[in-house]
Amino acid sequence: MAHPLQALRDVMAEHQIDAYLIPTADFHGSEYVGEHFACREYISGFTGSAGTLLVFANWAGLWTDGRYFLQAAEELKGSDIRLMKQGEPGVPTIEAFLRASLQPEQTLGFDGRCVDARTGRRYHALARQLGGKINHQLDLVGEVWPQRPPLSAQPAWLLSEEYAGVSRREKLREIRGAMTAEGADVLLLTSLEDIAWLLNLRGGDVACNPVVLSYLSLTQDSAVLFANPAVFSPAVLEQLEADGVSLRPYESVYSYVGRLTPSQRVMLDTRRINTTLLTSIPSHVPVMDRPNPTALRKAIKNPVEIANMKQAHLADGIALTRFMYWLKTQVGGQPITERSAAAQLEAFRRACPLYLQPSFDPILAAGPHSAIVHYSATPESDRAVTGQGFLLADTGGHYYTGTTDCTRTYALGPLSEQEKTHYTAVLRGNLALADATFKAGCTGSNLDYAARQPLWELGLDFNHGTGHGVGYLLSVHEGPQSIRQRPMGRETPLAPGMITSDEPGVYFDGAYGIRLENLLLCVEKSVTPFGTFLGFETLTLTPFDLDAVCPAQLTPRERTLLNAYHARVREALSPHLSPEEAAWLQTATRPVPLP
Repeated sequence: MAHPLQALRDVMAEHQIDAYLIPTADFHGSEYVGEHFACREYISGFTGSAGTLLVFANWAGLWTDGRYFLQAAEELKGSDIRLMKQGEPGVPTIEAFLRASLQPEQTLGFDGRCVDARTGRRYHALARQLGGKINHQLDLVGEVWPQRPPLSAQPAWLLSEEYAGVSRREKLREIRGAMTAEGADVLLLTSLEDIAWLLNLRGGDVACNPVVLSYLSLTQDSAVLFANPAVFSPAVLEQLEADGVSLRPYESVYSYVGRLTPSQRVMLDTRRINTTLLTSIPSHVPVMDRPNPTALRKAIKNPVEIANMKQAHLADGIALTRFMYWLKTQVGGQPITERSAAAQLEAFRRACPLYLQPSFDPILAAGPHSAIVHYSATPESDRAVTGQGFLLADTGGHYYTGTTDCTRTYALGPLSEQEKTHYTAVLRGNLALADATFKAGCTGSNLDYAARQPLWELGLDFNHGTGHGVGYLLSVHEGPQSIRQRPMGRETPLAPGMITSDEPGVYFDGAYGIRLENLLLCVEKSVTPFGTFLGFETLTLTPFDLDAVCPAQLTPRERTLLNAYHARVREALSPHLSPEEAAWLQTATRPVPLP
């Protein structure tokens, strides 16, 4: 059998496709995709969660971001696929590359179900400008992928109001009110997380993301859910139907939208709906391109969700701290590898009866692996964790009470002064962002500087975002807010109730990497004649590793912040630990003396 890339080129020639685009996407614009949708990985061999492959007859390139530069370079070795480092000097965007490469009369192809409508429109416009053509009706990877995994069909289940905080009926009423305010008759939702939030519906169709493959059409008197009927039990269907939600087959959404009429004003988000679905709507039907009205409401957690998230972080803090104690007392004394350490941390999390599953694949990275931002150990790469250097552990969990995401970098033995300096700079950035006070209306790009400044003072930086929103038992990466140096599109101001990560880092290829991450709850701090001022409350509860800190490099304010955080950790966790663990925690969170 031909190599997947060559097999793809062969079918491209058969279909008269000159360039074929393969994003990392499912039919719903999800960040993480199920096995059925791992098309880019199958063709290229690159296993990261983000990247787009563009294939010509005699050239192929993979675009990915700074999280994956090292990983992609390693995984593309030996192929003729060129790594295109997004955002780096001299590296064109995909659209710029197409503009320079696509010739008149040539055809660009892609599966329109896997390309959002806004991007699809740009490709269509670009092709017209160049005198070329677009064919978005082809799933060419499906033609060359033998034994492709089927669409996932995991059981659907309902999140009870004690965890969701607001009933499905209330949420539907609120979103219908938002539709009325916009003058919309029909709302089309295709984002899996938005549908899950609105219907208090959960499932298992995307690894580490408890969602159900589905679409939703909402009007003032109907709610039609398009999903695989086999995944719904009679009890779940009964509860959905009691709130006016009816079920239709997953693929029938395309024929459904094809029957919409000119009297129906349809609201949708072209950043989320796929190209094929949008083009299935008759051209004479009025379409209103608006952000999903669920997105901001989902991001601003209600009081029950906030209280539950605090409980989730308490449970997670217990697991993380027990893991830190185990690591510190066992490393060098028993064989430990990256994968066995991940399994041990998972066992500590599973001790909580409300724990469900990881919120993403664990990143346990020792030595040089810690410089790979999103490294995931395999049986082949699994590295021994010994009594030297760093172990970076970026992990998270889904609990009935919410979702967690925490990164700690642990000192496994004596560190050099340079390693301690770098760790301390990352810690200072983490503390500074968590301590920020800002006026309502500020966005994440207004705050990004706080986390980077200590690194910039040393001439260092990191090539990933500083913070991402976090869902409630949904995606661990949730918009619309973020904290990043270079905004991606229109920014959403931070608002009370949003939960966002704080994760500066620094990485040295082939040597080590350091990242420290807490989750922050945005809260109102004060209202003055000058306006409303906001800040953060840290949710994550587990120690920073004082063995890696240079106290002399901390300002008095930073020492006070660190000591206050560690006092909170001690007070919250000590009653839940064994006597040995609690005694160790007292030392691990010892106050750093003030100068």
